[in-house]
Amino acid sequence: MSIRAVVWDVDDTLFDYSGADRIGMRLHLTAEGLLAAYDTVEQAIVRWRAITDAQWARFSAGEVDFQGQRRDRVRVFLGQELTDAEADAWFQRYIAHYETAWALFPDVLPVLDTLATSHRHAVLSNSSIRVQDHKLRVLGVHDRFEVILCAAELGVSKPEAGAFLAACDALELAPQEVAYVGDHPEIDGRGAAEAGLLSVWIDRYGGVHTEATTPTGPKRIASLAELPAILGADTRFGAPSTFG
Repeated sequence: MSIRAVVWDVDDTLFDYSGADRIGMRLHLTAEGLLAAYDTVEQAIVRWRAITDAQWARFSAGEVDFQGQRRDRVRVFLGQELTDAEADAWFQRYIAHYETAWALFPDVLPVLDTLATSHRHAVLSNSSIRVQDHKLRVLGVHDRFEVILCAAELGVSKPEAGAFLAACDALELAPQEVAYVGDHPEIDGRGAAEAGLLSVWIDRYGGVHTEATTPTGPKRIASLAELPAILGADTRFGAPSTFG
């Protein structure tokens, strides 16, 4: 059965989330006068990321809503008891800095152009529609996708099979007709493979994950330039995967 659609993750797949977060947090901490509490900017960012991951896990488990996990990220990071309004205001000041650094990866537009007529396109993200709809519009690619689904509204998040199958249902396609492209080897890679989709793991920073955590199901690529060849698209863009 041929692949008729590609469902995309957003953060660190299409959008350079890690780069924007690093720049945005550096600007934000400087503006807030908080850098003195850390030896380096990188140390502060590592702590922010760890807190983000922990609070996102609570959201995924249904322990807190989307806005609640944002507020708790701020409270834990600052070590302060803040009102909801105070936490929201701090987070919005961070977002203002973060958005100044938003950018697509350089390989995104070429591959979307290459696959524009051969495949349908959708988004499945572990975020919220409000966040990702805005982001995709700012980045100028919103209209490339006929379906945009997010965990906050679906009520189920990756790597649960239900999230991937919801995207297939929205496209009215069988899982075997859909490819999923994402950057996380477990949440995206293994999750999509176990749901029955053609799973493509984009590993832009090779060597970050150990063999013990490398999923066996997904196709592994280092650049989206390799994707058309995997999908069997008739294109000059594609190149065989260097990972096998």
